Amino acid sequence: MDTPPPPHHDDWRQIHLGRLLGHAMRRFDARVLQLMARDAQVPLALSNLAARDQVSAAHVHITRHLSLAGDRLTELAQRAGMAKQSMADLVDQCAAWGLVTRERDPHDARARIVRFTPLGLEWLQAFRRAVAQAEAEFRAEVGAEVATVVALGLEAYAAG
Repeated sequence: MDTPPPPHHDDWRQIHLGRLLGHAMRRFDARVLQLMARDAQVPLALSNLAARDQVSAAHVHITRHLSLAGDRLTELAQRAGMAKQSMADLVDQCAAWGLVTRERDPHDARARIVRFTPLGLEWLQAFRRAVAQAEAEFRAEVGAEVATVVALGLEAYAAG
């Protein structure tokens, strides 16, 4: 009598660390955008864009990675881990919303520097408040000790 083959256990595909990190990042980014949409200090037009899901986690790449001094598009794309064309599309959209501007690079007339506008700096401050709130919610949900261990572990892993 043949014994049946063991059942295939492929739960690992749903619960491995990379997948869990991805889910956690998407949840965190979604919460940050939700908080920004409700922030009374965010200009109404931008708040409405966020509330209607017009602003996505992809737009957060500009908020996260654009330096206060401004950056060339290639530097910004590289820092965000995106293709230059994809970043150019995001920059165009953010420029249309008034968050960033493209200015001539004083060192290379062919190049442009992407910089935050005053409105973009307001958006950046709203992002800062939302990230702080989302982090506080994470700490409250998992506990201060676990949150500290997670942060230290992720920091060490990212540096490797």
